[in-house]
Amino acid sequence: MDFMNIIIYVSLGFLGFIVLGYLFMVYNGLVLVRNNINKAWANIDVLLKQRHDEIPKLIKVCEGYMKHERDLFDKVLKSREALLRVSGRPHEMGKPEGELEGSLKKLFALAENYPDLKAQSSFQQLQQRVSGLESDIADRREFYNESVNNYNIRIQSIPDVVLAKLLGMTTREMFQVAESDKQDVEISFKV
Repeated sequence: MDFMNIIIYVSLGFLGFIVLGYLFMVYNGLVLVRNNINKAWANIDVLLKQRHDEIPKLIKVCEGYMKHERDLFDKVLKSREALLRVSGRPHEMGKPEGELEGSLKKLFALAENYPDLKAQSSFQQLQQRVSGLESDIADRREFYNESVNNYNIRIQSIPDVVLAKLLGMTTREMFQVAESDKQDVEISFKV
């Protein structure tokens, strides 16, 4: 009987070790996907900061050529300032981000009416820099949404859902642009 008890205790200890190891793996996987979300959002913030630093330079270059476009410059700068005021949560950034992107598109389209401006190398460099940043931001948003999706799937899937609920992990929100900002930008050229 003592030998059977030893076998039972060893088997239970081994089973407990396997279960504990599995729980550690699940926990570490959940931490990994949660931290990927934070990293993805921090990467977006870095690019947004770079873009925000370039916008005043772009406006300064354009002002000398586009003297009658003060409303557009003000709109770009107000959109930039609105973004600087939001807390950085994805649902709060969608609308101001869309407004800034729309304003920048209008500015670049309007620059087509100013051949001297378009030919200026500093404008071309800034336009390429801002356009490149816009593309990078879109890529990072896609990665952020993918990270959020993976996290949300993990914390809602069995057996991870049990540990996620015990740890208070809740679903995260994806970055979404407001419906009004998905519309084509209307551009009119003043003659």
